[in-house]
Parts: sequence; C-alpha cells; structure tokens
Amino acid sequence: MDIKEAVIKRHSVRRYLDKELDKSAVNGLKTAISEACKDSGLDIQLVLNEPTAFTGLLAKYGKFENCKNYITICGKKGREVDVGYYGERIVIAAQMLGLNTCWVALTYKKGKVPVKPRAGEKFYITIAVGYGRNRGLPRKSKSMEQVCNVGTTEMPEWFKNGIDFALRAPTAINQQRFYITLNENGSVSAKSKLGPCSKIDLGIVKYHFELGAGRDSFSWEE
Repeated sequence: MDIKEAVIKRHSVRRYLDKELDKSAVNGLKTAISEACKDSGLDIQLVLNEPTAFTGLLAKYGKFENCKNYITICGKKGREVDVGYYGERIVIAAQMLGLNTCWVALTYKKGKVPVKPRAGEKFYITIAVGYGRNRGLPRKSKSMEQVCNVGTTEMPEWFKNGIDFALRAPTAINQQRFYITLNENGSVSAKSKLGPCSKIDLGIVKYHFELGAGRDSFSWEE
C-alpha cells in the first residue's frame, strides 16, 4: 500500500480486535513517531497494552471496544496545527502498516493515561490504534466547491487533487470547517472557522492537501 492509497482507504475505527500489535507494526510506528518528534519538536508517545483509558466510554459515533493501544501528543501551547499535521502523518503511516486508527479528543480517561506533559507543555490529544473489527466506513463529505476558491482562474489539476485529499481528512465530528484558497501569486492559504479542535483539524487537512497536490507544486502562505 502506497501513501496515497492509505489516504483513500483510511477511515476512523473505534472497535478493535483483542489482539496485540505485531512486532513489525510496533517498530514501524515507533519509527514514524520518532521521525515526527524530530521534525516537529512535539512529545509523541506510543502506549501499548493499556486498557483502562478507553473502557466504558461512549463516543458520539459509537463506543470504543478493545482500545488498549494509543498514541499521545503533548507540546507547547499554540502548537495545535502542528499536532494535527504530524499526528496525521503517523496515522497514515499506521494505515500503511495494516493498522486502523481514530483521533480522540475527549472520549477517554485522561487520568488513566500513563503520559504526563513535560514542563511548559500541555496534553493535546490521543490517537487510538490497533486492528479494527472492520476497516471503517466512508463519511458524508462536503463538495469541493464548498471548501475552496481559485478566484477567476481555472482550477489546476494539482490543486483539485489537493482538495480531493483534503476532503478525505478526518475532522472533529466530521465538521470540515476548513477553507483553502489558491492565491493570485500561486501560493495556497488554508484557514478554519472556529469549532471543536478546528486548529488540529487544519493541520490534518494541510497534510492531506500536500499529499494530494504534491509538496513541490505550491507553497503555503501563512
């Protein structure tokens, strides 16, 4: 499975098999996490065989089942976009390793998580990971016209591909509150309206857009 195929096939999964992660999958995850930590400066950790944080909790889209492996992300304040960007990089790497995932902002017991933020940092979010009972299902999506603008120019193929992948990005309660603009100078702007985890979602969306468009096709305008 290549990285673009992983984006297309990846869906949120909350019900997992009661099965330990294969050693090769664990090693692959640790490599992806190590690289993301190095590139971002975030504190990202893999927690294995810890069943209490997700026990007995009901999520908006369904109850978590057999969720005892997860990824935690901590970092300094104001790093929400980076949390989304580098967290999703790990999520797609997990998909390529044959694993399933789910971003989890609230539906877990933070007091049971054996990870504490470093001095001057905060606990942002977790990502459930494991072998799903199923591969998840596609969700309802906005149209391309609802989330982007190219002004008076014809939409370039690379931009269209970027938006297609951005629409596949997971967002909190499937809100898809992002908007991507192709500027007159050829740069791309991405913004998100206020909402639950909107800045983290924006980071996830930006990573997806890069995968679809090709990172060499454009530059971000901050």
